[in-house]
Amino acid sequence: MSQPNGGTFDIVILGAGSGGYAAALRAAQFDLSVALIDKAELGGTCLHRGCIPTKALLHAAEIADQTRESEQFGVKADLVGIDMAGVNAYKDGVVSRLFKGLSGMLSHNKNITVVQGAGKLVSKDTVEVDGKRYTGRNIILATGSYSRSLPGLEVDGKRVLTSEHALTMDRVPASAIVLGGGVIGVEFASVWKSFGADVTIVEALPRLVAAEDADISKQVERAFRKRKINFKVGKPFEKVEHTDNGVRVTIAGGETLEAEVLLVAVGRGPTTANLGYEQQGITLDRGFVIVDERLRTGVGNIYAVGDIVPGLQLAHRGFQQGIFVAEEIAGKKPAVIDEAGIPRVTYSDPEVASVGITEAKAKEQYGDDKVSTYNYNLGGNGKSQILKTAGFIKLVRVNDGPVVGVHMVGARVGELVGEAQLITNWEAFPEEVAQLVHAHPTQNEALGEAFLALAGKPLHAHS
Repeated sequence: MSQPNGGTFDIVILGAGSGGYAAALRAAQFDLSVALIDKAELGGTCLHRGCIPTKALLHAAEIADQTRESEQFGVKADLVGIDMAGVNAYKDGVVSRLFKGLSGMLSHNKNITVVQGAGKLVSKDTVEVDGKRYTGRNIILATGSYSRSLPGLEVDGKRVLTSEHALTMDRVPASAIVLGGGVIGVEFASVWKSFGADVTIVEALPRLVAAEDADISKQVERAFRKRKINFKVGKPFEKVEHTDNGVRVTIAGGETLEAEVLLVAVGRGPTTANLGYEQQGITLDRGFVIVDERLRTGVGNIYAVGDIVPGLQLAHRGFQQGIFVAEEIAGKKPAVIDEAGIPRVTYSDPEVASVGITEAKAKEQYGDDKVSTYNYNLGGNGKSQILKTAGFIKLVRVNDGPVVGVHMVGARVGELVGEAQLITNWEAFPEEVAQLVHAHPTQNEALGEAFLALAGKPLHAHS
């Protein structure tokens, strides 16, 4: 359903990424009229330039590694090469199918008017698109994020790239420097190494995946050394110069590194500039929209969701916030989202998955003597042995209380984060989880074993 000439709606949503479209679909279920406005494609960054295409590349990388290493499983195969045209066709096919499904769902909904164009907030209840006004009894800002750069670092899309450029490359670079050792940086480093590139990560913080528990970082670094992915931590970027064959990067201490391309993966900034937010009295902090726990901006009936709200920039967080706000507007009084209970996954090899708080954060919150931890090594897990993966599951517990953090590293551990988030969000005690039967042989058993040990009855583990 489209209404190109403006109009009045129950809700006007600016941005059709994970947060915006989830809010639209949920609001439509309450029979509320919705205008969903976006200057680009429905589905936003996650579907087109983020989570989905990146994970498709990572799966292709996994296939490459499995082919290269197949002989250790008794399978003789040769990796002839990486056909980037074929990889991109596979990746784009996944995106296209998901996009078609989402577009169909939104455009066939009688309560949702999809508006394509660049919207701007022009009053406390109105968004203007190409001179046409869409007035909402409620407004939801969901304009998402963009790839940040650093001062003096000019992205040209050829030698100095962001993740958007890296996703559309028609070749595998012979060598790459990845600036940033967070989620995006380690995922691309992992892909390019599997595809045969020589990769070096440069990270200003003292460790890779620095937002994760310190033990997790150590294991990722150990695995990357084994995979011959180079990394320099505690080394801020100083400058980049173009050379005949690529780039030369200078890092703290004057050390220089050369490669064919530089990937800038220093995080994502909120897309809020020049959209009229501040003019309407909305409070911004370094570009982020400040909201209360019910995601209200404090200006009129304007809410904000997703990457423009300070916190974890994750598609599933935006998605949940979109649902929350739609239910809030419909008067359903939904429970406030617990930010610490949002699961996080990094899809590098090895994978990292976590939910809840780190050991350091728990000690800061509850006191050193009130916190205990347990690490269960995946070496004792049958399925992990079959997969030939190394890693562990770390539990962080408040003594005589619930588990407040689950931190995992190893192949496929992202698939275990569902149970982990139930454990932390429902404040489960180790004794309660230890009673549950975990299927054998699965990696899921490793969670069960870790909880048996924490409950004081270790079987395959040493307490």
